[in-house]
Amino acid sequence: MAFTDWYVEGESFGNCNCGYACPCQFEELPTHGDCRGFEVLEISSGYFGETDLSGTKAALIYAWPGPIFEGGGEMQVIVDPAASPAQRDALEKVFHGEETEEMATHWYVFRAMCETVHDTLYLPIELEMDIEGRTASVTVGDVLKSTGSPIQAPHGGGEHRVRIDIPGGIEFTIAEIGSASTRADAAIKLDLKDSYGQWHLLKHGPGGVAH
Repeated sequence: MAFTDWYVEGESFGNCNCGYACPCQFEELPTHGDCRGFEVLEISSGYFGETDLSGTKAALIYAWPGPIFEGGGEMQVIVDPAASPAQRDALEKVFHGEETEEMATHWYVFRAMCETVHDTLYLPIELEMDIEGRTASVTVGDVLKSTGSPIQAPHGGGEHRVRIDIPGGIEFTIAEIGSASTRADAAIKLDLKDSYGQWHLLKHGPGGVAH
C-alpha cells in the first residue's frame, strides 16, 4: 500500500501515570493497572506530502482502562492554531496513525487501541523543554498544564539521571527519564503528580521511527 510521504522530527515531552520505570517500555503491566497521560511535540523539521510542518506544535491526551494492548481507550489531539488548515489536517492524520504502516509508530498503536477519538482541539501550545536537563513547562490553552524535572533520589543524593534505550522502539530510540506532573481538563481528565516523565528527539515517518 502506498502512503503519503511524510516525516516529523522534533523535541517531545510526555507524562503518564506510571512509576518512573514505565512498565510499558519493558513489556510489563501498568503501575496502577490503567494508562493515562499526554505528550507534546514541537516539530523542528517535517512535511506531509507538499505541506511543510516545520515550526508546528501538537499534543495528544490519552487514557485506557487497563493496559494499552487490551484496548477500550480514548484519545484527543490538540493542534496549535498557528498551523494553517493544511498543516492542521496533516498533523491530525499523523497523530491518528494514518498514512502509516501497521504497528509502525506508537501513534498507530494508540489509535488502533482507542474506541473513542474526541474532536481535535485548536489551542495555543506554550512549550519550553531541555531534554538533557530533564526540564519542561507546558501550557495548552486553559485545558492543560504540565511540568517536568529530574528525579530526586529519595535518600537525598541529588538528581538521578537515567535513560531508556530501545533499539527497535516504535516511539523512540533513546529517551531521558524524569519526574513530571500534569493537570488536564479536556475531554480526558488528568491529575498526575511526580510520575513518569519522558523527553526525547522524535523522528517518525510512514515506516516508523528513524533509528
